[in-house]
Amino acid sequence: MKGLNRIPESLKVFNSKEGFTLLEILVALAILATAVTIVFQLFSAGLRNIAASEDYVVATMRAEAKMREILSQRELTENSWIESTKDGYRYTVKVSKTLQEKTGSLTVDVLEVELSVSWVKGIKERVLQLKTLKIVNKQV
Repeated sequence: MKGLNRIPESLKVFNSKEGFTLLEILVALAILATAVTIVFQLFSAGLRNIAASEDYVVATMRAEAKMREILSQRELTENSWIESTKDGYRYTVKVSKTLQEKTGSLTVDVLEVELSVSWVKGIKERVLQLKTLKIVNKQV
């Protein structure tokens, strides 16, 4: 019968009458709080990035639409202008001749169209820029 009351050495840890000290509990809670804080910061950074990327997608769609509108003009000439929309977007457009030394003897000009779309999100101003070239007949 004496052999039945013996507890294996590997299970003696669970049979201990001693508990955790207050210091051990506080250290464990501090580690847990730090881990939870890091996880929440990672999630919030991800959400901020998603919101910012959504804004850039909208701005890109608007910029491409504006660029198509500019390029579809029959008489596109050197010019620059600024437009604002009711929903807070600002378009800055600059059309200028480029590669003149290479097109001097040709009957066409190459125009560079620069389009900047800017908007304010929170306290930051965001800017998206597009550039393209268009071949036009020379103005006489």
